[in-house]
Amino acid sequence: MYHIQQQSLFSFDELMKMSAESKYSVVLEELPMSRILLAINKRSPLGRPERLNVRAMIYALFIGKMEHIRFTKDLIYRLRKDVEFRACCRFTDSEPIPSEASFSRLITKLERTNILAEIQDFIVDQAITEGFLSGETLALDSSHIEAFERNPNLDKPKAEKAESSTVEWEASALLIEESCRSLENIKPLKPKRAKRGRVPKAEQEAWRQQMEAYEASLSLFEREIANMLPASYDELIADLPQWASVGAKGDHRGKRHTKFWYGYKVNLLVDTASQYIVTSVNCSGHVSDQRPAIVLLKRLKERFPSLQVKHILADKGYDGEPVYKQIRDVGAFGLIPLIHRCELPAGMDKHFRPQCQQGHSYRYDSYDAKRDTIKWTLPKECASCPFQGQGCQKVVKKKMAENVRKYTAPGRGSAKFAELFKQRTAVERVFAYLKLYFEMGSSRKRKKRALVDLDLSCLVYNVCKLGLDRLNQNIRAAKKQAV
Repeated sequence: MYHIQQQSLFSFDELMKMSAESKYSVVLEELPMSRILLAINKRSPLGRPERLNVRAMIYALFIGKMEHIRFTKDLIYRLRKDVEFRACCRFTDSEPIPSEASFSRLITKLERTNILAEIQDFIVDQAITEGFLSGETLALDSSHIEAFERNPNLDKPKAEKAESSTVEWEASALLIEESCRSLENIKPLKPKRAKRGRVPKAEQEAWRQQMEAYEASLSLFEREIANMLPASYDELIADLPQWASVGAKGDHRGKRHTKFWYGYKVNLLVDTASQYIVTSVNCSGHVSDQRPAIVLLKRLKERFPSLQVKHILADKGYDGEPVYKQIRDVGAFGLIPLIHRCELPAGMDKHFRPQCQQGHSYRYDSYDAKRDTIKWTLPKECASCPFQGQGCQKVVKKKMAENVRKYTAPGRGSAKFAELFKQRTAVERVFAYLKLYFEMGSSRKRKKRALVDLDLSCLVYNVCKLGLDRLNQNIRAAKKQAV
């Protein structure tokens, strides 16, 4: 381990500003290289022998991320011209510099073996074991990534463009380019009736059979979100759309300000205290935020059952009942702002807290885990209320199972809810680090290679976090010994 002489703890920004050799020594020591080499090395003694330094090539990919090198050709040029950089990547002077095709074959092996995801889980396990990651409060969010390839929709004739521009913006956000998908994955057409109105009794059976056949032909990500809950993680990840497509991000100012992009979405589940990426998944740009959230939560429950998660924070885009149900299945409470899609019921405020006869909202008191109930008490204003004791209950309790979306702990509208929700900015900070230091703003690879590039950015970030935490731990231990 590279030791720093100063007796002050380092932040993530300070780590990235360190000298090249110091920074790489801290980071690359945390990389389990033997696991990666075991997964991608040739297993048969037959065929052409491997003459390239694969270990140094992997180091070069990691260091290239930290040095803001986007293209493989630029990485090769730097290895050939910069002797110090070549030494940092662990290349010797007698070894040949790999070609662009060699790096391409290496990236293909990383994609086929899925070793980056395994190493990501290994790093998270190390952080949990050493006490750096508690997992008590997690934050969930997504970010758009523009694809390097050209949008096929831009090559259409002008007549087709003009016709497609009249379609509603929600439909344009769901455009799926057939050139990026195989023919067998094209979404089937929904049955349509020639006449509008109620289906006649004579045609009801035939129409029902057509709709059932249509529903059966859809994949899990084309059905209702609630239908994803019984499926396993492996089933969901097999059907997850992972090709470049047109995505849309709404704006409170109206449809004219809606942002469109062609590419992917990176979805992260981040520990708010340590800012480690617990798990991540990449999907097409058109997929709504709630669908990959189900995938992330199922992965969390399956891969890290030891984490005692209490709260999961997310923005309004995740306000859907299936997401709340999946969060409760993990054993946590979802702290997500509500989207009011209809008028509020009588006797409740916008946070679904009960109100007294004068219209004052009850105060959140506590959560009873044994009975799974949330408790409210009379508001302060009721101390001098003329209706006191004439109809207003002192205590109101509700079963959480009645509506997992309305009721959560701590209760909506309470100071505890607001204080906890402030921690959601941790996931936005992680996205800022990924885009600022690890070139995640836009991928410079195509199709499956773009997904490897995104996973590599997340892995390099977690490795840097683990190296930084271990470095600060050694500094603290040195301080204690000095005292």
